[in-house]
Amino acid sequence: MQTNTHVLRAGLMAAAVASLVACSTTPLPPQRPLPAPPGAAVRPPPPPPAPAAFIRPAAGATLSRFDGRANKGLDIAGSLGDPILAVADGRVVYVGGELRGYGNMVIVKHNDTFLSAYAHAQQILVKEKDVVRQGQKIAEMGSSGADRVKLHFELRKQGVAVDPEPYLSGQLR
Repeated sequence: MQTNTHVLRAGLMAAAVASLVACSTTPLPPQRPLPAPPGAAVRPPPPPPAPAAFIRPAAGATLSRFDGRANKGLDIAGSLGDPILAVADGRVVYVGGELRGYGNMVIVKHNDTFLSAYAHAQQILVKEKDVVRQGQKIAEMGSSGADRVKLHFELRKQGVAVDPEPYLSGQLR
């Protein structure tokens, strides 16, 4: 009799363990949030995710770096016709060649904080007021207003030129 009780007890224990395992791995149905009690503060929704980091506008090697005085950006080497890419989503606010020393140039406004400028283009593929997406080809590398084929790239934060490298590497946003 003791053996049958022992077997029965072991069977019940196995069934209980199986039931616990099933409960812990079976997802619960979605629950609606409880309404806030009257007079309770309602939390605003979480902020949208941070914007994507800026990407490098051209694949070439860096010829010269930002110093804040003589160079307000990066000069990037390349060959005639190499693609120049938008570093982030934005709207084109300037296309032209009137700014002395910059040659053919595109300026993109990304938000109320950042603008990016792309100078010395051979050919510009966008026009003012165009919406551009990160990674979109906006121009081709050239030597307009420069002594060699290159891209002069500037990033401006609230109108002030900043070192683009920490932004392009993802260290800053």
